[in-house]
Order: sequence, then C-alpha cells, then structure tokens
Amino acid sequence: MGCKQFNEMKGDVMKKDLLTRLNEGPIMCAEGYLFAMERRGYLSAGPFVPEVVLEHPEVVTQLHREFIRAGSDVVQAFTYYGHREKLRIIGKEHLLEPMQKGALKIAKDAAAEFKDLDLMVCGDVANTNVFDPGDANTHKQCQQMYEEQVAWAKEAGVDFVIAETINWTEEMKIALKAIKDAGLIAVCNFITDHGCNCIPGDNAFPVALDNLFCNRFEMAEFAKDCVQNKINFIGICCGAEAHHVREMSVAIGKKPISMKYMPDMSKHFHHGTDKSLKKVNKEIKY
Repeated sequence: MGCKQFNEMKGDVMKKDLLTRLNEGPIMCAEGYLFAMERRGYLSAGPFVPEVVLEHPEVVTQLHREFIRAGSDVVQAFTYYGHREKLRIIGKEHLLEPMQKGALKIAKDAAAEFKDLDLMVCGDVANTNVFDPGDANTHKQCQQMYEEQVAWAKEAGVDFVIAETINWTEEMKIALKAIKDAGLIAVCNFITDHGCNCIPGDNAFPVALDNLFCNRFEMAEFAKDCVQNKINFIGICCGAEAHHVREMSVAIGKKPISMKYMPDMSKHFHHGTDKSLKKVNKEIKY
C-alpha cells in the first residue's frame, strides 16, 4: 500500500486519508458493479466492458447510491475493465478517455449527494490482459495503460486507487508503482489460485453462479470475522448487491441509511408474531 503522509483540506474541514481512517476502525468498500450491470442487462458477459458508463450513466449513479445507503464508506469509480485492451477487443478504443473520465465524474457526483457522510472516492485499475511474464515489451505496455488510468484518477481528485484481480506479481508491481508515482494511496488485491473448478466447461462462471452466491447473513459473518482478525479494509466484489453490503455494515457496528428498512418478520402476515395479525393467515399451510 502506498503512503500519503498528510490529510487533505475539504472546505474548512480536515479530511482524513484512507490510512488514518483504517487506523481508527473498519472501512467498508462496496463493489460488484461489473456483474451487477451484466445481470441488469447493461453490459455483456465475456468482454465485460463498462459501456453503461456512457450509455446509461444514470444506472451507474443509482447503484452508487444503493451501495452508499447500504453503508459503503467508499464510492468506487466504475473504471474496472474500462481500459485500452478491453475496449480494443470490442473495437471501441476511441471511447477510453471519455469512459474513464465519465466513470470518475459519476462517482464524485454520487458522493457529493451525501454531504453528511464522510465518503471517500477511489479510482480502479485491473488486470490488463496483455501482460506476459516472458515478454518485456508487454511490461512497458502495462505500465502505459496503468499510468494513463491513474493520471485520470488523480486529475479527478480521488482519495486512493484500487488495483485488483491481478494474478501476476510483476504486473501488480507495475500497477503499484504507477499509483505510488502519482502520489496516491494504493490498495492492491491479488487473485490467488485456490483450485477453483467453476470456470467454463459447465458454464458456471460467470453466468450461472446464482445458486452459489453467499447470502446476506453469510456475508455478515465474513465481515465480523474480518474485524475479529484486525482486518479493517472490508470489501465485497463480483456478486455483491446492496443487501449484502447493508448486512455487513450492520454486523460491524455501522448504521447505514437503509438500515431503516431492515427485515422485520414480526409483521409478516404468515410468519409474524404481531398480535394484530389474523390467525387464519398464520394457519395456512405452504
């Protein structure tokens, strides 16, 4: 993780940087935009290019709002896989800069809607899909890709940058250097090989994972385990929805906006315990 040894002024109020806040307690970072948009019908699985940023920015804004209301402390710009190689493969490389800048603006604007919350905004870079450990030329190509994305993120005034789903150590080092050279804090997430057998063949990954999702209560336990193990940067990515984030936030002691609508099964017509409920409905057999 790169270091930024100061706090920034936000208006007349000192804004704490990520490292300071992590030292004070857990930070929730909601993500999952890529799969969420695919499920909603706004991008194609396979290429996984976030064209929704340009075609339907209001949809991205709404998902930001849902994650914020659920307790995310971070608004993560949807720049994941919006890089030069991903756009090249669908013949739209000319959209690179407007897509990156558009995603960053959407995130900043969404955060600005919640002035009473101490939200951070982060940029995002991912695996480039061009890295070859045996080809030094691809290392230079990766460096250029990361540097241009990080430069746009810095220009937008992000609080830090996440580098994620990278499984080559040397590629991660390139991403990390680009972020640190720009004077920004870096959060780096590796992919590790743990014997996953859900890759195509049976088509489970990425389009038939529905029955494999963790439920909200399992994610709440995960969040609590993180805190117990002194892990303060807590996140969720592909597969995430706002109800997962809310349950995780509540589990670690936060009180998100959408906590107002937490389940209250005591009012359910059949399963409830409220004395005003009709007995005839509670006797229905399903």
